[in-house]
Parts: sequence; C-alpha cells; structure tokens
Amino acid sequence: MVNPNDAADAGRILVVEDDATVADVVSRYLRRDGHEVTCVADGNVALSTALADPPDLVVLDLMLPGLSGLEVCRRLRERRPVPVIMLTALGEEIDRVVGLETGADDYVTKPFSPHELALRVRSVLRRARGSAPSGELGVLTDGELTVDVAAHEARLAGSTLSLTAREFDLLAFLMRHPRTAFSRTALLERVWGWTFGDTSTVTVHVRRLREKIEDDPTAPRRVVTVWGLGYRYEPVEDVNP
Repeated sequence: MVNPNDAADAGRILVVEDDATVADVVSRYLRRDGHEVTCVADGNVALSTALADPPDLVVLDLMLPGLSGLEVCRRLRERRPVPVIMLTALGEEIDRVVGLETGADDYVTKPFSPHELALRVRSVLRRARGSAPSGELGVLTDGELTVDVAAHEARLAGSTLSLTAREFDLLAFLMRHPRTAFSRTALLERVWGWTFGDTSTVTVHVRRLREKIEDDPTAPRRVVTVWGLGYRYEPVEDVNP
C-alpha cells in the first residue's frame, strides 16, 4: 500500500539492470512507493527509451550489455536533465567518482537495501522538483550569478546553467551561507541529508560546480577551498541574506 505522504513524491522511474532478480526486487519496492516503473536490461535500449520519453529518474547499473552505465549516463546528461542514481559494486570507489563526474546525482553500493534505494529515489525526486521549505525559497544573487530556488533555475550572465539536482542544492546552500566554511562531512549532512557516506561525493560535486560557475575552475573565486576543512562561498558581490 502506498503511504499517502509519499504519493506526491511518486514519479516515473526507469530501472536499468541486467540482473533479473535485482530488477524485480527494485521495481517491486519502487512500485510499492507509488512509482510507475519501467525495467530494461541493455544500455542501448535504456538510452533510447530515456531520450524518447524522459522519465522522472533513472536507476542505472554500471555493468550492462551494450552501452555501459557510465556511457548511458554521460550521453543522457548531454541531452536531458534527468536525475540518475547509479548502482555500483562494493569497494569500487573509482566507479562512484567517475559516475558522479559524468552527471549522476547519487549512488547506491551493491549489495544494497531496496528500502535504502527507495529512500534515495524519493530524496532525489524531491530535490529535482525543487521541493524546499518555504523559508528557503527566493532568489539568490551574486553579480551575474542568479539562483531562483522556487523555480529551481540558475543563470550566469543571462544563460541558464545545466546543473544536476545535487549541484543546484549545493550551490544554493553555499550562497545562503556566504563566507561560512563547511567541512565535507557537514555538507554531506546538510545538502545530501546523509549522516554517513563517502565525502569524495562532495569533492566531485564541488569540482563539477566550479566548472559551470567559475571563469577559471582551477582558480575559483566563488566556491573556494578552506585548506584542512572544506569549502566556503566567497561572493564576488554582496549576496542576498
């Protein structure tokens, strides 16, 4: 039975997994949460399906026949702003990092709890749809950079930025707290909502964000490194409180 509180978070989910048992378990858990689920087992089919009729979110295994999960993610992110949760093997940190680099919003490590995956799906969908407490809505501005939290849109010098849901949340959070240093662990908890996890996730997202908002990502002016701690947002002009 679907929890009424979760109904508003339901969406159309594409599950890409060539292990029939895993695909069946995942799809049953997601359908129980009220999602409409389509399962495919091939990378090429996954990409064509997602491009022809974009789902609200893709759960994507890395090891697939046809195109690899990484290549599916890379090509999909070039064409559509569809959130992606990757399924990675236990201990394969390099795969998780590369997956985040190619545009994945989140990852779950195998073997995983289907319940945990369902929670991650719900969380990413909420963020992708711009759900935020009313007190956090509004427009944040720093020079030519503007973040409209309610519209879930970021613009730089008049051009819309193609940010993943996590990149958007990270940018908005840092802009709300200018000149305040946060550790990677604190950002993982405040932005991702995780009380534990791999802090390299934060490092990768900061690097990707810098590539999109900094004139020179190797010498960032806005998202700066606080050595020995983490990161802070340094306005180029006064930002909104």
